Amino acid sequence: MVRALNLGFPRMGANRDLKKLVEAHWAGKIDEQALIDGAAKIRAAHWKIQADAGIAAGQIPSNDFAFYDQMLDHIALFQVTPARYRDVAAKAGASVNELKTYFAMGRGHQNKDLGIDVPALEMKKWFDTNYHYMVPEFEANQTFSLASFVKPVAEFKEAKALGITTRPVIVGPITFLHLGKWARAANKESAAPASRLALLDALLPVYESLLQQLKEAGAESVQIDEPILTLDLPTEEYKPAYDRVYSRLGGILPILLASYFGRYGENLDRIVKGLKIQTLHADLVRAPEELDALVAFAKDAHVGLSLGLIDGRNIWKADLAAAKATVEKVLGQGLPADQLFVSPSCSLLHSPHSLAAEEKMNPVIKNWLAFAVEKLDEVVLLAKSLAPDTPSPEVQAALAQNRAANQDRAASKLIRNDQVQARMADLKDDLFNRAAPYPVRAKEQADKLKLPLFPTTTIGSLPQTKEIRMSRLKLKKGEMTEQAYDEFIGQEILGCIKKQEEWGLDVLVHGECERNDMVEYFGERLDGYVFSQNGWVQSYGSRCVKPPIIFGDVSRPKAMTVRWSKYAAERTEKPMKGMLTGPVTMLQWSFVRNDQPRKLTTYQLALAIRDEVVDLETAGIACIQIDEPAIREGLPLRRSDWATYLEWASAAFRLSAAGVQNATQIHSHFCYSDFNDIFPTIQSLDADVITIENSRSDLKLLKAFEQYGYQAGIGPGIYDIHSPRVPSVEEMKERVDAMLVFLKKELLWLNPDCGLKTRGWAETEAALKNLCTVARQCREAATA
Repeated sequence: MVRALNLGFPRMGANRDLKKLVEAHWAGKIDEQALIDGAAKIRAAHWKIQADAGIAAGQIPSNDFAFYDQMLDHIALFQVTPARYRDVAAKAGASVNELKTYFAMGRGHQNKDLGIDVPALEMKKWFDTNYHYMVPEFEANQTFSLASFVKPVAEFKEAKALGITTRPVIVGPITFLHLGKWARAANKESAAPASRLALLDALLPVYESLLQQLKEAGAESVQIDEPILTLDLPTEEYKPAYDRVYSRLGGILPILLASYFGRYGENLDRIVKGLKIQTLHADLVRAPEELDALVAFAKDAHVGLSLGLIDGRNIWKADLAAAKATVEKVLGQGLPADQLFVSPSCSLLHSPHSLAAEEKMNPVIKNWLAFAVEKLDEVVLLAKSLAPDTPSPEVQAALAQNRAANQDRAASKLIRNDQVQARMADLKDDLFNRAAPYPVRAKEQADKLKLPLFPTTTIGSLPQTKEIRMSRLKLKKGEMTEQAYDEFIGQEILGCIKKQEEWGLDVLVHGECERNDMVEYFGERLDGYVFSQNGWVQSYGSRCVKPPIIFGDVSRPKAMTVRWSKYAAERTEKPMKGMLTGPVTMLQWSFVRNDQPRKLTTYQLALAIRDEVVDLETAGIACIQIDEPAIREGLPLRRSDWATYLEWASAAFRLSAAGVQNATQIHSHFCYSDFNDIFPTIQSLDADVITIENSRSDLKLLKAFEQYGYQAGIGPGIYDIHSPRVPSVEEMKERVDAMLVFLKKELLWLNPDCGLKTRGWAETEAALKNLCTVARQCREAATA
């Protein structure tokens, strides 16, 4: 019969257990052994959840757990640790078995008393998700070997000791190399080969050794993730690489080869066909049009298919009747049932843990949803519905409930707002453009703001202390009155203003003390959104986000940020930025309704934000930042799909920003954007100032400004806020000098590379004082 399998499970736990565990270790509250023991309990609980749901032995994943990131796990496993991290543990007086080196690569480590000062590895978005991975860094003569602690083998044995047979999950060797980069020294010396695939001959024997150890431990198969197979790849280079890798690895253990987030396209015939694999996984949520080609491939290549029919990245209940019809179509084309699996479209890493804790959500909307635990139930129910015998009464009842929930959602009046629909129907071209071109606006803004050369600012948020978080929690629980909370927030904002003035920043922020999350805060104030109590997903390391859910038409019933922005602006003589989240980021970092095109939802968001921008200007706010950190993240994986997305994404930003006067300065912020890919789109946004998350990228993003030219304000981040380390004045000045090779001094802003919400006040103060010192030095040099 058709079987159910799972590709990966969320790591954090039902109550963000892993986050709490890891952060307790970082804070010195628990030792390494307590961390390791606590992690084992989390893994055991997750394996049991999957087994209890009915995922069969051998179809439950292991090694999908990571203390920080799965790519960082592989960096450690294959001993690709850059030289600068190798003595961190020794200097800290730690044994070689401790995790200090691992965490130093993930988040940096600074202890000047011990002579330790290393930044974190570069971090990028995992394809088009909001999850971040650590970028492997290779030397030209890179060697690879298995670490003494072979994590995939250890975790397989750990599950086996609990009576659960798992399928270990590892990142494929070609994806591992493709997503890495050459170390800076390798580039500078021109010693690195043209392609990182030149390292494959050195890496492949290590994979062979790993699979051999898994086989000896009792593994019956292995899942190898090669998600780059959904990208545009040069066939002449990658086809022989895949042929070589899987002809060798497939002879050791049966392989489930998994790609996701898009279509295989030409890679199906040019790369995958003929490989020595047992089963191929396909994301049929993202690429349903590829079904016939997949079936033809499977029949021709004599391999099984894993049909990813349950959406692993969104939270809506699956249409199990439609999914069942898809599988029956495949069976009707002659593929045997014992060669078929049904599964989530991708790892459930990108889904919240469970709906069990959602006690306050509107029960009507809750009935439309499925989180990770519920998605396991859907996968198993789908498999049971395909049994050759008549489904049991329980299965038939569950299928009927699923059908009723989907019908209820489709017919619900909750999802439609007639006023929003009328406004969307009346969108005109002039709503998408500022009244005057940038040079005209820039003169009026300079006259109004009177900023110095190298103006300094931050990206928006300042540290959210325990006291702020506790006050917000007390307000929600009714343990603090709104008046008392407002008085507390007002005092916190005053403190933020005073600190910024003392440090010497030029354009201030109010600190966002009242905000929980840059998307959630706005979603709570917009119609068309609903919120979970515990719908957390991992973003990077221990950082979790709780994406709001867009279930219907979006509108703004009243002003969202004007009160506190105006309050802050009236308490300083310096310009105060109003802080908003842009429409594309609101879309990307939410769970989005799947019953209309994403473009239409984004335009609805843009209209709501436009109203807020106009109200901020009316309230006297001269600088308004509309953050779009996710605009690159939303880019389709195939270049042939880019133009359509970029057109409506840039139009949505302009729609949100274009309602203000020339003298109002519009800022925007972007995270880890490969600007060479989308630079014309960045220009088309027509923002007056942009800031970019640049500090981990070796300044490579700035080459786009030299290549394409840029005439508006630009603030490349000059230090990394994802690490607790404080860069020195000299280090920051060196970065600024490097930026001035690509950028005119008249355009350059100095700022951190992202918001400071997760940082402590001590490190924030030290870093921003250094930043302001650098600005003064730059001004003196420019006028000397």
